[in-house]
Amino acid sequence: MSTEPLIDRLLLEKLERLTLHWQRSFPGLIGGHNTSRFAGAGLEFLDHRNFHVGDDLRAVNWRAFMRLEKLFLKMFQVEPRVPVRLMVDISQSMTTGESNTSKFLFARRLAAAMCYVGLVKLDTITLQPFSNRLHDSFICGGGRHRFMPAGDFLNALQPAEGPSDFLACSKAFIGKYVQRGLLIVISDFLDDQDCLKPLQYLADYGHELLLIQTYAPEDRVPPWKGELDLEDAETGKHLEISFDDNALKQYTAAFDEHTEAIKRLALRNTGRFSGLSTRISVEEAIFGPLAATQGIA
Repeated sequence: MSTEPLIDRLLLEKLERLTLHWQRSFPGLIGGHNTSRFAGAGLEFLDHRNFHVGDDLRAVNWRAFMRLEKLFLKMFQVEPRVPVRLMVDISQSMTTGESNTSKFLFARRLAAAMCYVGLVKLDTITLQPFSNRLHDSFICGGGRHRFMPAGDFLNALQPAEGPSDFLACSKAFIGKYVQRGLLIVISDFLDDQDCLKPLQYLADYGHELLLIQTYAPEDRVPPWKGELDLEDAETGKHLEISFDDNALKQYTAAFDEHTEAIKRLALRNTGRFSGLSTRISVEEAIFGPLAATQGIA
């Protein structure tokens, strides 16, 4: 386990002004920071509706009554504290790349940064590692002073053995987390099985998706050519292939189509998507591609 913090103090200071955003209105606890479309007790005026027997007389617009001789009830916006969950892929495929630029390290740094942003705004954050199953999770909330234990949790994570099984993890996630909320998935989305079905499963259940695909440069454009003996990082299976310029072009096109399919799924379900190469820093990722999705700003 590394004792070096995942993100430094300089970046933490820059993250102070950011906020995790969701687009849907969720029924939740009072005290959040995102505007809801639900009416209820709050501070910001939303609309009027006709008064009905049993309504709270304190919410009646008496000035309107004096003018119109009709009773109207004032409604205010509820600001729900929506649960934010970060699913962090810790499968063996995430170890691709050099040790200081691996997807595994990049994903944990990114999760730490987004966790800090949420804590500053008093969000409740759940860190949920996964591979072929859901691993032990960590829940934190209550402000920036709770970030150190969360950072230690992420720093202590190790790559899991065995193949990825995103479908099993998605089913387990829905069973474990009944309340719907913002779900941020940080993964390379490289699975022998189709990852689109479980992602759609999560969206259909009612979670708002922010999908972050992390990939190493060699994931998209392999630098090798010739006769290759490939070993699957998760299953250990070997594959012998002949890899030339034409094969490289077809492979990159297939990778890009896989990425586009994930993006289309996110947008189709009123979610967001960002593809991040480990070639850029976490700071560049947050203030660049992620900010462009309006998932964090």
